[in-house]
Amino acid sequence: MFGLARASRVLSQRSLSTRLFSSTASHNDTETHTGQTFGTDDVRNVRFDITGLQKQTNSQWAIDLIAKVPPKKVSQRVVACDGGGGALGHPKIYINLDQSGPQSCNYCGLRFELDQSHH
Repeated sequence: MFGLARASRVLSQRSLSTRLFSSTASHNDTETHTGQTFGTDDVRNVRFDITGLQKQTNSQWAIDLIAKVPPKKVSQRVVACDGGGGALGHPKIYINLDQSGPQSCNYCGLRFELDQSHH
C-alpha cells in the first residue's frame, strides 16, 4: 500500500510536460504468442519505469514445443495419459485410437498413434 502511495506522489510531482511513459520497452519490444506489442505511449510501460526492469517475452511457445515431440506409436486401441509426472502430471484420461492418424491428449497435447504393423 505504501509503495503505491509513494509511486503516486512521484508521478504527481512530475510536471505536465514530462512524458510519463517509458520508450525503452518499445526499442526491444518483441511480439508475444498472442501478437501483442507495447507502443511507446502504452500505459503498461510505466511498470518498467518504476522497477527499472525490461519486458521479457518467451520465444519458446508451448504449441511449438509440443509439436516437436513425435507421436508415440502404441499397439493398443485405447491408451491412458496422465502427463507422466506423477503428482506434477494431470488427471488420467483414456484416448481412443480408432480414428486414423495421431490423437492428442486434451491436457498436455502429447500425441499417440496406433501402430498398424502390430495388427
